[in-house]
Amino acid sequence: MIIKKNNLVEKQNILNEMRTKNMTLQELRFFSIYLSKINARDISTRKVIFPLEDFQRIMELGRLNINQLKITTDNLLCKIVHLPTERGGYTSFQLFKKCTIDQDENDEWFVEIDAHDDALPLMFDFKTRYFTYQLWNALQLKSSNQLRMYELLKQYEKIGVREIKVTDLRVFLGIGDDEYPRWDNFKRRVIDSCQQALLESTDIKFTYEPIKRGRGGKITAINFLIEKNNNFVDQLTLGGFIEQQPILDLENECEIKEVCFKNENLEFLADACDNEFDEQQMQLIYDLVKEIIPFSKNKDIERFNYLRKKYNEFNYRGSRNDQSSIKNRFAYFKSLLNLDLKEENQKYE
Repeated sequence: MIIKKNNLVEKQNILNEMRTKNMTLQELRFFSIYLSKINARDISTRKVIFPLEDFQRIMELGRLNINQLKITTDNLLCKIVHLPTERGGYTSFQLFKKCTIDQDENDEWFVEIDAHDDALPLMFDFKTRYFTYQLWNALQLKSSNQLRMYELLKQYEKIGVREIKVTDLRVFLGIGDDEYPRWDNFKRRVIDSCQQALLESTDIKFTYEPIKRGRGGKITAINFLIEKNNNFVDQLTLGGFIEQQPILDLENECEIKEVCFKNENLEFLADACDNEFDEQQMQLIYDLVKEIIPFSKNKDIERFNYLRKKYNEFNYRGSRNDQSSIKNRFAYFKSLLNLDLKEENQKYE
């Protein structure tokens, strides 16, 4: 077996342009790490094993408990990609088919994950129409938008230019129609944010030109000019990245814990907030989330994913502002949920 060095990610162009929604930064990053660990010329490497502690840190789980692990691995196994066909249709399938969490002969916990059979042609034995990048480029990016933007532009680095329709770009980045509908917000919150992040943390940088078409002069596409970023030198290794990730229970970090809250549902959702809030606070949060997402076939998973996304947004807002100005983190976080609830209620007025 040929062992890959330097955590090189090899990705087919068609897989890179997949239509997928609701993949978190942690899940996208995990997929990049998975691709860096397989050998695309050897299908026998399809199963990848992680020490449980590494998996915990990569997925930013905080405390370990069986419910949290189940929801995290279930989410990975539920990830669907939609690949467009030549006639305008699409084919859908899962990225992964099986995940095992167990102990080895040395009583060390591990996570093993295997690609789905239908996804194998996209991950192995391809010879053309693919690109590569060093994994370190994906490790320090702070949002799923930034990671996807990096891959979309890295694919065209040798050409140096890529024009993408705004509607396609939103799909590539997993941005819904109701998110940043105005161009100025989309430009500032997504494109400009990605531009700064890639400049600071990756081996490429870009400038861009909005393209207007039609009578109203509406911006319908963006022309990206891609260059090598020679100024970036902080090439973070996977081991270094894992060591940097905080973990809450340092004394028993690889022990799978049982429920600590009296209410198991609250314990489950508390993990989405890195266990920052106590049970009474989580009850108030849970009451709000139930109103925001009242009905769904998979409401528990959707509520967890929604809360995780809002918590990441909450921390991102805090990082952009003076943390000392937030006197009560719980009250501030609850206010963000109340804003979403207000918007949800306005839809039905």
